[in-house]
Amino acid sequence: MKGILSVLLIAAGVLCSIAQDAGIKTVTGTINGASYTILFPANWKGKLAMYAHGYEFSGSAPRQSENPEFKDRMKVFLERGFAVAASDYSKQGFAIVEGVNDTEALRQYFIKTYGKPDTTFMIGHSMGGGVTLATMENFGSHYHGALPLCPLSSRPYLQCRKEFDMYATFNGLFPGIIPSLADIFDLAKAKPSTPNAEMMSKVMAIRKAIVEKDSIGGVAFARRFDLKFDDLPFSLFFNENVLRDIARQAQGNPFDNTNTVYSGFSDNLEVNKKAERLVATVSPEALFGKYDRTGNIDKPVLLMHTLYDQLIPPTYGVVNYENMIHQKGKDRYFIVKYTNGQGHCAFTPEHTGQAFDELRNWVKTGKKSKPGIIQ
Repeated sequence: MKGILSVLLIAAGVLCSIAQDAGIKTVTGTINGASYTILFPANWKGKLAMYAHGYEFSGSAPRQSENPEFKDRMKVFLERGFAVAASDYSKQGFAIVEGVNDTEALRQYFIKTYGKPDTTFMIGHSMGGGVTLATMENFGSHYHGALPLCPLSSRPYLQCRKEFDMYATFNGLFPGIIPSLADIFDLAKAKPSTPNAEMMSKVMAIRKAIVEKDSIGGVAFARRFDLKFDDLPFSLFFNENVLRDIARQAQGNPFDNTNTVYSGFSDNLEVNKKAERLVATVSPEALFGKYDRTGNIDKPVLLMHTLYDQLIPPTYGVVNYENMIHQKGKDRYFIVKYTNGQGHCAFTPEHTGQAFDELRNWVKTGKKSKPGIIQ
């Protein structure tokens, strides 16, 4: 019987292996080319947390299914008796569509293999928070609630357009320090993502160049994009990799800032005269159209964000989505909790545990949790 089951799973594009470690059973495998990890605590109570990870540079390793730190990060859910199922997604980089589809395929596999859980929550960090929200908007009937953490909750096009605009204005004020947008979106000059081993040297080189050119202007520029100056070099480095990834996936430039009037700088006229301008060469719909954000949720969603986030500022991680929710008349399903964390996804396990417990109590009692700070 076991041999027949293995043949059927392979035919369905599913491969798996099982390991036991310190009371946690780990199941790994692949579904249609996407690796996955399922963790079962010793006290598993038939409850499931589907987890979606954040943005990964193309070629970065180890993947989630091979990362020994993954179990530690999931302890907050495992300790509460939840199994955790997480897909690596079938591709790295900008992968909202793959994240949603591969997570849903894994959820279906879990049910077929282990039975239907009595409770299922959707959880994700960063881009995985965007996957979480898109999942609730499109597959919410399968879930009891969701916990998006520091999520990409704006429309993905708008979030990535922010990175584009940062580059366009920075290159106008600080030319020659980072690659031009023209080079980034020139497919003939396409470059792979920077290896992690080279990241810090590149970040420090950017910082040194900004300080040498105009440190005061650098501080003002960072403030315009809700950044501390010390985080500006890494944000620029990160944005370059994201924009190169988008250029490769879209096969061109989906952004157009030829009509954009930039404001909020110390000298708006100078910025608008000097900003790098590009015409879009491809439609943004091909990359950003599917699972675009809608705000159309029907189950409790507790969104948690830090007050400062160098990659997804609260304006993009909270305000935009809050407006979508309100326009859809779905306020009863949505609350925001915040911490005084000073960095992207800078939550303690206690923060996450308290937010998750409040979400679970909301689902159990039907009494909506209150928005506000988590100490």
